Amino acid sequence: MTTVFPADKFKSLRTPFYYYDIGLLNETLNAICSETEKYANCHIHYAVKANANQRILSIIAKRGLGADCVSGGEILAAVKAGFPSEKIVFAGVGKADWEIRTALDNNIFCFNVESVPELEAINIQAAQKGKVAPVALRINPEVDAHTHQHITTGKKENKFGINIDQLSDVLNVLKNQPSVKLTGIHFHIGSQITDMTPFQHLCERAAEIVQFIEKEGIFLENINFGGGLGIDYEHPENQLIPNFGEYFETFFRHFPARHGQQLHFEPGRSVVGQCGSLISNVLYVKEGSFKKFVILDAGFTELIRPALYDAYHKIENLTSALSPEEYDVVGPICESSDCFAIDLKMNKTRRNDLIALRSAGAYGEIMASQYNCRPLPDAFFSDEL
Repeated sequence: MTTVFPADKFKSLRTPFYYYDIGLLNETLNAICSETEKYANCHIHYAVKANANQRILSIIAKRGLGADCVSGGEILAAVKAGFPSEKIVFAGVGKADWEIRTALDNNIFCFNVESVPELEAINIQAAQKGKVAPVALRINPEVDAHTHQHITTGKKENKFGINIDQLSDVLNVLKNQPSVKLTGIHFHIGSQITDMTPFQHLCERAAEIVQFIEKEGIFLENINFGGGLGIDYEHPENQLIPNFGEYFETFFRHFPARHGQQLHFEPGRSVVGQCGSLISNVLYVKEGSFKKFVILDAGFTELIRPALYDAYHKIENLTSALSPEEYDVVGPICESSDCFAIDLKMNKTRRNDLIALRSAGAYGEIMASQYNCRPLPDAFFSDEL
């Protein structure tokens, strides 16, 4: 399938805005459900941080997925969108007391715990409510995801999780926390991973960790491998739907799950990344001494990934069929880092042309800001235009 942009209808809408292809989102969810149905012990929790648009969340919730949340606000958004509380997991290195209480009040499935102080805080809050909180220990498996340094999360020097050499001490602390119950372990090695090799290494390390914990007389009901599956930013039309079959098969082939053990996954970008695009209007085409600049009305306030990660997004002129020319594509923000592309070949562009920045469904709208006192972008959906 391909994404169709109704440019004629876009002309009546205030730019910049996010456009979501609901047909593609549903096809992506079909692919996920089709693959996971092959495994009786497979559970999916959509990573809400990728995109928390309420319409998007509601569609995903209706397909039976759970939710992976990293804040109290995300828990409330997930519940509002229809995710069952018993399918919500709560991760995050800095859980505030009110967020812990929110999770307890909603009887979520599990806390993914990242430190001893957090474990102790959850124990206190649960005891005050007369509850026992289910927890999984997030462990740094020391697996390099070979991705951008800002989205690598599974190494010893990262702020997330519990280092392997601390695991014995943490298990001892657990024995003195009567209001928490260890139900599993959790990993997340990074994001935008397209080579399955790091996931294979994660399976091997996870098996070693499970064996170590079993020697302490503990059976782990749940093994949560986090997320991280990437998408094709350079050629979105070549693979609008990631290869979920290869992804899930990697874990079920390489991790020796015990009888009754449940495997959990937290995809985010791979679910929503390709269904969203940022649509912008060309304010000016500026000719400098050495370069031509296409100046958009969208900037890093609407899509921060290029400025934050040097991330690439395919850029298309939706309204020009003229021969390509070379441009730097920039935004209107008063920062030099407000640049989407350098020396990009794009159909000859003029003022008021419409531009699409592709593969922006994940970490796009959700990360928008009001820097320079700019309004947040609207969102429109393919089945409503």
